Amino acid sequence: MANDCFLLEIDDLHKSFGDLEVLKGINLRVRPGEVIILIGPSGSGKSTFLRCINRLEEPTRGRIRVDGTEIMARGVDLNRVRKDIGIVFQAFNLYPHLTALGNVTLALRKVLRMSRQDAEACGRRMLEHVGLAEKADAYPSELSGGQQQRVAIARALALEPKLMLFDEPTSALDPELVGSVLKVMRDLRDEGMTMVVVTHEMSFARDAGDRVLFMDGGEIVEEGPPSTIFRNPAHQRTREFLQRVLHV
Repeated sequence: MANDCFLLEIDDLHKSFGDLEVLKGINLRVRPGEVIILIGPSGSGKSTFLRCINRLEEPTRGRIRVDGTEIMARGVDLNRVRKDIGIVFQAFNLYPHLTALGNVTLALRKVLRMSRQDAEACGRRMLEHVGLAEKADAYPSELSGGQQQRVAIARALALEPKLMLFDEPTSALDPELVGSVLKVMRDLRDEGMTMVVVTHEMSFARDAGDRVLFMDGGEIVEEGPPSTIFRNPAHQRTREFLQRVLHV
């Protein structure tokens, strides 16, 4: 790692869609093993920000460095970069015609060129990691939403990423299924995985995050440890948002 202090470095990140400026100069530093929680109202730019980190959305301008690699540089190998950055979306995005194991092993075979035997061995380990070893042969239609999301996490983990991005991974789940996904994420935190998480699960943000960032209007309005953000936010916009979501 070029800079031992930071795994992810973002400077002056902007993103516009036509005349609409969605990100207005985001700056962020993330240390290895740190869990960053992004909160804020819908439309504040959180999901766009995550998608810019691995260039699923092309930033308008700015600088992004992951583990010392400038991923905005001309000629950068995006496939190699994306191997280091796992991302889990609101929608599970599983292939319906593949089993849970097939979904997890597809990238291992197609991207990493693993043999089927090695890919399946790795895939089974990843499914066991997320508590789904017994569901390896099940198709997505045979799985609950929480199980499908855990398969999606296993698929991302199989590539051994250095950084995991989560874009509201529980928002499409029935309330009783949310806990199983958050447990996997807490386990990853305990194992030292570096994560940037967009979530509306405030209890998770409070007890799993190292830092909470409040975004509004395409900007990071405030950041700090969860205890500060939730108990004594400095900005009126943060206070108003938390009062709405916490029903205080």
